[in-house]
This record gives sequence, structure tokens and C-alpha cells, in this order.
Amino acid sequence: MKHSPTAAMGRLIGGFTGMGRKYGAEWWILIIGALIIGGIILMALLAPLIAPYDPHDQAAGPQLAPPSSEHLLGTDNLQRDVLSRIIFGARTILGVAILAALISSVVGISLGMFSGYSGGTFDKTLSLIMDSVYSFPGLILAITFAAMLEPGIMSITIAVAVIYIPTYFRLVRGQTLTIKEELYVESARAIGAPNLVILGKYIFPNVIATTAVVFTMNVGDAIMIEAALTYLGLGLPPSIVDWGMDLAMGKKFLPSGQWWLITFPGVMISTLALGFTMLGEGLAEILNPRLLER
Repeated sequence: MKHSPTAAMGRLIGGFTGMGRKYGAEWWILIIGALIIGGIILMALLAPLIAPYDPHDQAAGPQLAPPSSEHLLGTDNLQRDVLSRIIFGARTILGVAILAALISSVVGISLGMFSGYSGGTFDKTLSLIMDSVYSFPGLILAITFAAMLEPGIMSITIAVAVIYIPTYFRLVRGQTLTIKEELYVESARAIGAPNLVILGKYIFPNVIATTAVVFTMNVGDAIMIEAALTYLGLGLPPSIVDWGMDLAMGKKFLPSGQWWLITFPGVMISTLALGFTMLGEGLAEILNPRLLER
């Protein structure tokens, strides 16, 4: 029996409202964050189709033209269309932030599991190193690494990723120390299961769920760090379209009244970071076992 699209849509809406009644405001915070992120990701994917001009085109319009019907967000000092640069710039900041969070999560989770499971001198040494890195302010540490590396997307990605590795390490190590004492892990060890099998089959599935919230929060924070590094002239060459770069270039024109050069990149950076923060906050509340008992 075929189901009509209207019925399917009704069930979908009913499911959403049911989740809203179950979890309350946290569910709608998560949905709004997901919609913000999804919209900007879709914009980045469709950039060549929806951007009215090439983001590098220095003959797109008059110099420093304010927002108008021809240029919805105006033009910059090099006669480039601001809207087109906003659309294409989403690719850079999303790519750097998500890839940095992925790298830091893979490295941090792996080191945290191995350190917590093995214990001994290896665990103490690695914990001391991670605590030392964690003690530095994130932006200062990212500036240091970005200054040491050659300008480029991978360089700024690594600079941002390094500062989040201790976060995953500390979280996963603490959980591993608890999980490895559980009876099922002891039983697997008693029957001769290799350590890698124990880590992959019994410990990893129990620590990965809690890192999902940390991941979304880190992406939101990485967006701000990436924009700050680019604003300071670190990490990316001027040839790459980026919101932080446009923010830095537009600040000198603000006193003369060209407000749109920094307003729109700034709004996009804040909106994208807010989307990931809302997603993380919603997940944190929904995954909270005490909330599920209500």
C-alpha cells in the first residue's frame, strides 16, 4: 500500500512535535541549530550555482557600492561582490572548522583510550603533556602554531586542531579508566582477547557517544578561532575567500561609512558559530540521563 506525500509529511511533523513535547525547549534549540548549519552547508555546496558573481571578479561592480538591487550586499574596495564572497567563503570556514574538529577528535580519542587503558608511565607522561597544552589559552596556542607554519588551509587547520586534542584526551581517558574495570572488559581480558580488540569492541563504543556533544561545541569554537587567525593575517593567503579575511580588509573602511564590508561577514561568522553551539547544547540536554527521567 502506497502512502501519500501528505500523510508522510503529517507523520514527520507529528514526530517532531512529539519529540518537542518529550524534551521541551532543548529539542527546539537543537532543531534551530541544525537548520542554521544545514542552510549554510547547503549554501556552500551550491555556491557555484547561486553566487551571482565570481568571488575574485574585480569588475563585478562599482568600487565600494552600498547594498542595492544589483549587489544585494554591496561591493568591496576591489569591486568584488560581497554576497558572492560570503557564499564561497562558507566553504573555507566550514572546511577548516569541521576538519580541525575531526583531526583533534581522532587523535584525542585514540590517545585517551590508549593512555587510560595502558596506565603506568606512558599514561602519566601523556597526561602531563596534555595538561600542559590544555593550560594555554586556545587562541594564543593557535596563533603560535599558525605563525610557525606556512600559510595555507592545512596549516590553519592543524593550528586549530591542536588546541582541542587535550579536551578529547581528558574526557576519553577518564571514561576509559572507569570502563576498563567493568566486568565485561575483565572477562574479555581473561579469555585472552587482544588489547586492540578490547579497545575497539568494548571501550570505544562506550566513549564515542559522549564525544558527539564535545565535537559540535568544538566546531563552533573552531569557527571563531579560524576567523580570528585570518583576521590577524595568520594562516590563509589573501587569494583564498574567507569571512575572516573579508572582515580584516573591511575594518579600515568602517570610519568612512562602508559598514557592509564588516557587517555581513561578522553576522555570518556569529550565526554559524551560534548554530553549532545550539546544536551542541540541545544534544547535551537531550543526552542527559537526568532529563530523560522527567
